[in-house]
Amino acid sequence: MPRRHDPERRQRIIDAAIRVVGRSGLAGLTHRSVAAEADVPLGSTTYHFSTLDDLLVAALRQANEGFAKVIESRGALSDPRSDLPAELAGWLGDWLSGDRTGVELEYELYLAALRRPALRPVAAEWADDLAAVLARRTDPLTARALVALLDGICLQVLLTDTPYDEEYTRQALARLVPPPGT
Repeated sequence: MPRRHDPERRQRIIDAAIRVVGRSGLAGLTHRSVAAEADVPLGSTTYHFSTLDDLLVAALRQANEGFAKVIESRGALSDPRSDLPAELAGWLGDWLSGDRTGVELEYELYLAALRRPALRPVAAEWADDLAAVLARRTDPLTARALVALLDGICLQVLLTDTPYDEEYTRQALARLVPPPGT
């Protein structure tokens, strides 16, 4: 039976798009596949998202919240005595050891910006937002360098199936932000 008043429909469509991409990759993403996954009429997907890029922007924006939420949920950024390299290395390990499919999905959407210009501002938001969070403990240039290093390490782990090496990451980050007392 169709739902006449469905205030959660837009969110269900975004969630369905993320599941479709997670299962079938970007090539499997169509309005039709998302409508079927969300159990909504095809017209609902095109009503809320006139293009697939619009839908991908919403999905990427939602996926971007993952690592930033991990960092924000911890108190080390507000404590200047905490060992920032060790904290970041640990957080990255927690993120990578969690739902691997979710991490891969986030990067698939993130890297889709290479071919889909509409996604580039959202991909840049992720880096800018994370740099702003990290700039609470360091200067803006170093914060951006930390983001680039974390991003590069994530890509290496995901693309090479190499196990995450927390100590390597801590040492690399410490070259940019020495631990307190050094």
